[in-house]
Amino acid sequence: MTNQIGYVRSEMLGEKTPPALTVGIQGWIKDNLFSSVGNSILTIVSVYLIYVILSGMLPWIFLGIWNAETLSECREIFAQRYGDDTEYACWAVIKARWHQIIFGYYSADQYWRPILGFVLILLSIAPLLYPSLPKKMFLISFASIFIYPWLIWGGSIWGPLAIALGAILGIVVYRFVTDRFGSLIGILAACAAALVWWGLFSGSAAATMQAAIPVTIEEVSSLNLAGFVLSITIGIVAIIASLPLAIVLALGRQSDMFIVNKLCTGFIEIIRGVPLITLLFVATVLLNYFLPRGMEFDKILSVNILVTLFTAAYIAEVIRGGLAALPKGQYEAADALGLTYWQAQRQIILPQALKISIPGIVSNFISVFKDTTLVSIVALNDPLGIADNVRANSDWNGIVWELYGFIALIFWIFCFSMSRYSMYLERKLRTDHR
Repeated sequence: MTNQIGYVRSEMLGEKTPPALTVGIQGWIKDNLFSSVGNSILTIVSVYLIYVILSGMLPWIFLGIWNAETLSECREIFAQRYGDDTEYACWAVIKARWHQIIFGYYSADQYWRPILGFVLILLSIAPLLYPSLPKKMFLISFASIFIYPWLIWGGSIWGPLAIALGAILGIVVYRFVTDRFGSLIGILAACAAALVWWGLFSGSAAATMQAAIPVTIEEVSSLNLAGFVLSITIGIVAIIASLPLAIVLALGRQSDMFIVNKLCTGFIEIIRGVPLITLLFVATVLLNYFLPRGMEFDKILSVNILVTLFTAAYIAEVIRGGLAALPKGQYEAADALGLTYWQAQRQIILPQALKISIPGIVSNFISVFKDTTLVSIVALNDPLGIADNVRANSDWNGIVWELYGFIALIFWIFCFSMSRYSMYLERKLRTDHR
């Protein structure tokens, strides 16, 4: 009998089931929570701390009272229901005052105005956030910029439309002049045409149209603009207006023109070197001492201007970092293609620099939206100011966590949404294919 010894397997073995601790939820737990002795200790300590926090927080939240007229009534209900001195959340204050926190001092029949304005703003920025949407939506974007203030402050619609007409005039002049004399002269001519229209003709044109076709809604003074309507208004203006200004400042700081460079550098360093709260105080209080007698500057308008300038100075440095991060070959490639300075910036340099700067830009947007609560220092009733007014009422004196928790939740929703969109945009613009 001949012995046959095989050195090469003639049959493939079937796949074996992987160890249970390496796949599924068990594998994830082992790899992420108990991968080493140190991680295991940290996991156990963290789970214990989470248990301690939630065991005290969840009953306080979910055993709270929604139907009561005062804080004292909430406490009476707690005593009757649980028979001890333990107090849970008195959510009745949110049920009674949520509309004031959100809408400020608008009357109930006027809530549609800030709601419609916010919807228009969302529609207006949708084409910028999602470029795949129809280009016709840019018309909504342009119209919303001027309709939103009319909805918020009221009055005649012809004033905002006259201002919009000045912007349209500037765009037409820019395109006409740029084709013949270049981008820089086109920008200067467009600004001059718009300023002339706004300064000399917009007021009379609005008055004439209002006399012919009166379209008016109830006026709301800036003092009655409060709550989240105020915070969202300041945040929207700062976010929309600061980005183009920041781009100009960043380009100016990198410019080879001495005067332009020093002006932009000085502006950025001065604004970034002063706390926002100081600038707000100067804009709303000290500015009146330098104005002619009898002339007053709208407080919210001055706050919008200062917050926009403050945000632009910070974002300009973020964009400058993005510009500095680009390799020199990008600039040389633009020169080799024969592009002008503005063509190179618009088509090659800025798209790449802004992509790099997205995290920093969005972080500044989130920060400025939260910083809108600082307007309480200049006697404007932001959501925290409304909360203080509610607590000053004898019915709700002593209530704290419910009001501030509700306000914090709304701020978190807005800020988290901006953060998630930033992450979505980063993934969409990635070109490294990793």
